[in-house]
Amino acid sequence: MAGEPTVLVVEDEPAQREVLAYNIRAEGFQVVTAEAGDEALVVVQETPPDVIVLDWMLPHVSGIEVCRQLKSSGDTARIPIIMLSARTEEIDKVRGLETGADDYVTKPYSVAELLARLRTQLRRTRPASVGERLEYEDIMLDMAEHRVYRAGASLSLGPTEFRLLTAFMERPGRVWSREQLLDRVWGRDIYVDSRTVDVHVGRLRKALRVGESEDPIRTVRGAGYSLG
Repeated sequence: MAGEPTVLVVEDEPAQREVLAYNIRAEGFQVVTAEAGDEALVVVQETPPDVIVLDWMLPHVSGIEVCRQLKSSGDTARIPIIMLSARTEEIDKVRGLETGADDYVTKPYSVAELLARLRTQLRRTRPASVGERLEYEDIMLDMAEHRVYRAGASLSLGPTEFRLLTAFMERPGRVWSREQLLDRVWGRDIYVDSRTVDVHVGRLRKALRVGESEDPIRTVRGAGYSLG
């Protein structure tokens, strides 16, 4: 389903990889997997995930090196990384965090704990995916109740417009290209003409007009759209 957060699981041990993927999908997330570090780097470029669960010990390219490369690139530095490792020494944890990992979980771990840490990272980068309320100026979006308010007035939005507004409100100020909005709102596996984005942005703008309220969505010529 479009709009679900995508989690990349990088684990070379097949049984561990399957258990992780199964449990993360059960939480309602999309999952992509990789079994080696070099493969993970390719996957991230092709299908940028919302969070990465990354094993330290990987063939070819280690998890630490994958983390270092991703965090040193402007395109991928913001993706949260949860490092998994059998290394329990404090110096190893410090090394992992200093390389850029956002969290560090030692093996053996409970799946429930890992899922809780996963939700913590998503709360920071995609708050709507964990049922949070989003607010921007006089607009409030309530994921739990699936309602939108502007200046206290309840708005009527279609499901596509609701997902569009969610993407905009999670990252105010970010300029989204039409292709990025198609991936986030319609899903990567569905073909929709990019001009459809313009139609739905127009509908969203119309729905957000309350009294004398200004249009909060900015058209960035040659680039796409931005909230604010």
